Amino acid sequence: QVDSSVGGKTAVNHPLGKNMVGAFYQPQAVVIDLNSLATLANRELSAGMAEVIKYGCIMDEDFFCWLETHIQGLMRRDPDLVAQAVYRCCELKAKVVAMDEREAGARALLNFGHTFGHAIESEMGYGQWLHGEAVGCGMRVASELSCQLGLIDLPTKRRIARLIAAAGLPTQAPNWPAQTYLKAMAHDKKAEAGEIRYVLLQAMGKAFVRPVGASAVSQALEASQEPIALQG
Repeated sequence: QVDSSVGGKTAVNHPLGKNMVGAFYQPQAVVIDLNSLATLANRELSAGMAEVIKYGCIMDEDFFCWLETHIQGLMRRDPDLVAQAVYRCCELKAKVVAMDEREAGARALLNFGHTFGHAIESEMGYGQWLHGEAVGCGMRVASELSCQLGLIDLPTKRRIARLIAAAGLPTQAPNWPAQTYLKAMAHDKKAEAGEIRYVLLQAMGKAFVRPVGASAVSQALEASQEPIALQG
């Protein structure tokens, strides 16, 4: 409801990576029934919250602050709060899609956390972690990387990690060698000329895409394999 329902992108997974084969086909309308969320298990609800948090990180600092204030109510499925969150996410997604329907530019920002997340899904085996669980963990790594590169400060990085945890999502990346991640991410759709490009934060609510060297990525992965509490 908060992400893939808007945008017209349809795709299937491939052994080489997530969403590797697909098309763009816009619907006549998007109908969202909030009552259907009551049927979700708590784990599924948490997975959906990863995409909600993503929008605050990349596009709307005020929305991120709102999520920090209301995360417990959202996890309790307060109907008014859920309605506000779904509406804002759809509003933000529609804004991006209107600018870049076929992901030639701005729409790539919606992949925050997904480069690492897709690598986790493909290496672990699709279905072992829910998509949102992998994305939540991927956002932790991407924010670690943004902080290491001096793009965001330590308090911002910590706020993101704590909100991900408050949503009931995993925050520790699987303890695999960095090369395992890099090999999987080499197939990412944002890669150009053999370079892996990542969605990074330059401030809360502001994101951009750029390539990053393997050494910095390795350090971010190592840092994100530690519990949040150990990072001060």
